[in-house]
Amino acid sequence: QVQFVESGGGLVQPGGSLRLSCVASGRRFSFTTTGMGWYRQAPGKQRELVASISSIRTSTYADSVKGRFTISRDNVKNTVYLQMNSLKPEDTAVYYCYYMSGPPTSWGQGTQVTVSS
Repeated sequence: QVQFVESGGGLVQPGGSLRLSCVASGRRFSFTTTGMGWYRQAPGKQRELVASISSIRTSTYADSVKGRFTISRDNVKNTVYLQMNSLKPEDTAVYYCYYMSGPPTSWGQGTQVTVSS
C-alpha cells in the first residue's frame, strides 16, 4: 500500500509563502512513473485538486492558484513539492498529496495551511 506523508504547513500572513512537501512510499510503488497531485480541503467544502504533475513533469493548476503556486517533484527523494506564493485567506485548508493513478489507498494526514493576519 502506498503511503503519503505531508509537511510544511503553518500559519502565514496574506501575501506570504510556504513550501509543502510530500513523501510517497510503498512496496512496488514506482514514484518515477506516477503522476502526483496536491489537493486541499477547506472547512465545510469538498476536497479539490489544486495542482498535478505528470511523470514527465507536465503540470496543471486550478484557476484559483495559477501564477501563484508551483508544483515540482524530486524522483530521487520520492517527494512532490508545492511552492505557494502570494497566499490569500481563501487558500486556508488542509493540503494533501495523492497519486493521479493507481489502486485506491489511504489519504495521508495532510498539512494545515492557515492564511490570516
